[in-house]
Amino acid sequence: MDADKDTSNWADFLAPLDEYNSALLDHVHPRDWVDPEPDGRYNLVVIGAGAGGLVTAAGAAGVGAKVALIESHLLGGDCLNIGCVPSKAMISAARVAHTARRAGDFGVNTGEVSVDFGKVMERLRRLRAGIAPVDSAERFSEELGVDVFLGRGTFTGKDTVEVNGQTLKFAKAVIATGGSAAIPDIEGLADAPYLTNASVFNLTELPPRLAVLGAGPIGMELAQCFQRFGSAVSVFSRRDGILPKEDRDAAQVVEDSMRRDGVNFILNTTYKRVDSHGGENQPVTITYEQAGEEKQLTVDALLVAAGRKPNVHGLGLEKVGVEYDERSGIQVNDNLRTTNPKIFAVGDVATRYQFTHMADFMARLVIRNSLFFGRDKFSDLLIPWATYTDPEVAHVGLYETDLQQQGIDYSTFHKSFDHLDRAILEGETEGFIKVHTEKKSGKILGATIVGPHAGDLISEISVAMKAGMGLGSIASVIHPYPTLAEVIRQSGDLYNRTRLTPTVQKVFNQLTALQRR
Repeated sequence: MDADKDTSNWADFLAPLDEYNSALLDHVHPRDWVDPEPDGRYNLVVIGAGAGGLVTAAGAAGVGAKVALIESHLLGGDCLNIGCVPSKAMISAARVAHTARRAGDFGVNTGEVSVDFGKVMERLRRLRAGIAPVDSAERFSEELGVDVFLGRGTFTGKDTVEVNGQTLKFAKAVIATGGSAAIPDIEGLADAPYLTNASVFNLTELPPRLAVLGAGPIGMELAQCFQRFGSAVSVFSRRDGILPKEDRDAAQVVEDSMRRDGVNFILNTTYKRVDSHGGENQPVTITYEQAGEEKQLTVDALLVAAGRKPNVHGLGLEKVGVEYDERSGIQVNDNLRTTNPKIFAVGDVATRYQFTHMADFMARLVIRNSLFFGRDKFSDLLIPWATYTDPEVAHVGLYETDLQQQGIDYSTFHKSFDHLDRAILEGETEGFIKVHTEKKSGKILGATIVGPHAGDLISEISVAMKAGMGLGSIASVIHPYPTLAEVIRQSGDLYNRTRLTPTVQKVFNQLTALQRR
């Protein structure tokens, strides 16, 4: 994780230190942990124990390699501790609250719905601690045979890393230090109390008023949660919309849903300054300019979700000839090898695709390339992703803008959820699927789904693309009725209808006419 952080007492980064957070720490950074004695030359030394580092270490050890794993923060990385796991626990609770408020639409009377935020967060901590043993120092050491070192790893020579005063020798090394929240350069922000994904899950009381700086996936997921829990949420963005990486029509569906939830969007804005009114847990005022007018908003808590930066400092990269950029991270080639041929990099520190599943598959690639002289290419990976707002947005392959820029002759097939029976019965008809295909062959080039369970639905498209299955072939796959996945089969039907040319239609008409005689 972040090599810049002070790791003198990791308990200070988790609050409250109740039974669940104590159990978490016992697994991912045990207080009484004793580093092993370095065991000769390691096949692989892995720096960073987030998703990429853990998969690299476990996979390499599983095929007989001698592996050392170094972590200065918490094993499990962002995903377990301050990312995917806690955020999805919050999202599930927020969805239940939202569903309960809509129960009357289904003829179910629930009475007034209230949220006990303290219990929501206690559940989050309990579930996170329950998942932690899979990523624990004990499991990796005792079950998987990995030498686990808890401290800051720094390259000291062409084939050496130092951690806690000990020198580890390696044949190959992997950097998997991840990323951390990027803090925008806004006057007064550094001196004001603010939250990031590293601290927001420590809250035990719901802020009555919350401002979110940034309209990307992290900011939108959490903004919707807090609004549904009862906060008055305002989202700031320099852009004219949310989720800038997604298609505008898909992002608009999400924005409309969040506006109905009550989220206030302050778009096309320029930040002027942030003023604090005391220390921690005190209000802050954001001064901004919009349409040439200077305005102010005072809130009880400020969440900064303005992007991520790679953790590249404090690793001694200069000593081993590993080139990097503070914004884009460590430079790697298509085989994920750095500018030092003995050192590879995976995960958020080396790619713009900052997803746990991406780090996982990068790690698998690196195991083959570093240990078995493989030549697997990162560019061959098919990368789906999802944002877990309500509705969800998921994507795989190329966007329409990509196809236009590359001059590819394509067709687009669009199917709305509002004619999908299961969506109608569930009361969730907002959304659509949009599939891009090669015009002549029907080969699927990319797809976007916005709607309920889009993150699950996109996998069917990903499987078809990986298998080289055209969109028309999906129409012949029987789907259970009624399911949301039928929208994918219906997209295949749309494609097949385009193959019914006027000539073919004329032949069909003649044939059916003959049968009526």
